[in-house]
Amino acid sequence: QVQLVESGGGLVQAGGSLRLSCAASGRTFSIDVMGWHRQAPGKQRELVATITRDGRTNYADSVKGRFAISRVNLKNTVYLRMNNLKPEDTAVYYCNADAYSNYGGSRYWGQGTQITVSS
Repeated sequence: QVQLVESGGGLVQAGGSLRLSCAASGRTFSIDVMGWHRQAPGKQRELVATITRDGRTNYADSVKGRFAISRVNLKNTVYLRMNNLKPEDTAVYYCNADAYSNYGGSRYWGQGTQITVSS
């Protein structure tokens, strides 16, 4: 099992910045990809960004150039730096970790943290 705890959400004005953190515990050695998804009211959960253990990143087109994902493996922590925030970035942001074992893969989720961007 892997447990994820997020921090860093809140209220910010358009154009502002925030940084999210997500700390993993438990069977962290089994984690490969970590990332962030978000879910706005009335919408499906969508990918924001991912990062592999060796640092390869992937971003949704809507956040490219504004958000940056990073990871410190020794701390089992992933970060999401968000710049130039827009009202449409308002959502609950969820950290995820994809872990693998001899029995297959599992995706774990954090509890979510609210980000509200005011215009």
